[in-house]
Amino acid sequence: MKNKKIPLRKCLGCNEMKPKKELLRVVHNSQGSISVDTIGRAQGRGAYICNSKECLDKAKKIKAFNRAFQSNIPEEIYEDLIKELVINECEN
Repeated sequence: MKNKKIPLRKCLGCNEMKPKKELLRVVHNSQGSISVDTIGRAQGRGAYICNSKECLDKAKKIKAFNRAFQSNIPEEIYEDLIKELVINECEN
């Protein structure tokens, strides 16, 4: 049998390639809103980040989300990401 290919994505914070399921997806949709995609299937351009505060802080510092979405990212998006990281840590 053939081994199933695991989709890899690059983290905006640490620039490491990791399996898609291990990363958190942030989506910029056609209406211009930015949100955390908890199910991984939302429409729009997606960017990925590790489930660690260090990667989020680094991505924020180097404005990686601004580059990925070609727009300014509001502070509340970073707050939502921090909340999502805390939820993911509690589940694991």
